[in-house]
Amino acid sequence: MQELHDAPLAPLTTFRLGGPAHRLITATGDDEVIAVVREADDTGTPLLLIGGGSNLVIGDKGFPGTALVIATKGFALDGTRLELAAGEVWTDAVARTVEAGLAGIECLAGIPGSAGATPIQNVGAYGQEVATTITEVVAYDRLARETVTVPQAECAFSYRHSRFKDEPERYVVLRVRFGLQDAGGLSGPIKYAETARALGVEAGDRVPLADARETVLKLRAGKGMVLDPEDHDTWSAGSFFTNPILTDEEFTAFHARVRERLGDDVTPPAYAAGDGRTKTSAAWLIDKAGFTKGYGTGPARISTKHTLALTNRGAATTEDLLMLAREVVTGVRAAFGITLVNEPVTVGVSL
Repeated sequence: MQELHDAPLAPLTTFRLGGPAHRLITATGDDEVIAVVREADDTGTPLLLIGGGSNLVIGDKGFPGTALVIATKGFALDGTRLELAAGEVWTDAVARTVEAGLAGIECLAGIPGSAGATPIQNVGAYGQEVATTITEVVAYDRLARETVTVPQAECAFSYRHSRFKDEPERYVVLRVRFGLQDAGGLSGPIKYAETARALGVEAGDRVPLADARETVLKLRAGKGMVLDPEDHDTWSAGSFFTNPILTDEEFTAFHARVRERLGDDVTPPAYAAGDGRTKTSAAWLIDKAGFTKGYGTGPARISTKHTLALTNRGAATTEDLLMLAREVVTGVRAAFGITLVNEPVTVGVSL
C-alpha cells in the first residue's frame, strides 16, 4: 500500500477538481482494501472510496479523512463467465471481452471509471446496462464486518441505481461477476436507435462485436464522452444529471408546460419506464430551458458537444461548477416544473 498525507485529489478525478485529502492510501489487493476500511470504521475516521474518479465532485476544501484509491487488478474469463476486480479499468475490460468474442457489454465501451463502480450506478448507455449481465457482486459489508456475495436478484438494480448506491456507507465492492454471451462473434441485439442508424441496421439486429464497440466509441467521442486530456469538453463526469422519470400526473403537467412555453406542435421526449411512469430527456430539458451547448462565460461551462455534460475549462473550482449546476437546475425547474438530480456523487458539497 502507498500512503500520502495532504495529498491532492483533483488529479484522481475526471473533473480535475477538489481539494486535498488528509490521508490518501492506494490499495492493490482486496485484503488491503478491507484492512483500510476496517481501520477507518474502528477509529471513526471519515472514508472516501475512489475508483476511476469519473463520478466524483469533491469540494474545494478537500476531504478531512482517509481517501482510499481501489487499484486492485484482476480479469478472469472462464467460458462466458467474467470476473473483474473492482480496480480494473472499465474501458479496457470491455475491449478485452470484445476481443474474446463475447457479447453483453460491448455498447458500454468508452465509459470512464473502474469496474467496481458499475454495479453501484447500474452503468448503462446505448441500449445496454450492467444489470442485465451482472450475476454476482462480491463486497465487504461494513455493517456485518464480513465479505459477502450478493446475487443479481438481490442487487435491487433500477435506472442508475442499486442496493449499493442506496446504502453508500455499507458496501465496498471488491469484485464483479458477469455472465456474457457467445453469439459467434456478434453483438447483442442493437437496441438504441442512434446506434442502429450509425451502424446502418435495424433495431434488434446483431452486428460484429468490434463494429458495435467502435461505433459507440465514435458516438461518445462526438459528444465529448471519451476522456481526452487535450479536450476540455471531456473534463467532466459525463452526464451530470439523470433523466427524470415521471408519474402520469407529473408527465401531463410537464407536457402542458411544454405546450405553453414552446407551442402546441412540440412534443417532449417520452420513453416508457414501467409502472405507468415515463422517462424524459434531461439533455432536452436543459437545451429547451436555454442552456445550449457551450453555455457559460466562466471557467465552468456546458460542453460544446453535449448539453448534459458540465465541464471544467481548465481553471475552474468546484464552487464554479456547482454555481453552474445550480443555475441549470433552477432554470429547468422554472421552465418545466422538473427538478433535475445530479448523477455524480458529491463529497463535502451539495447542489
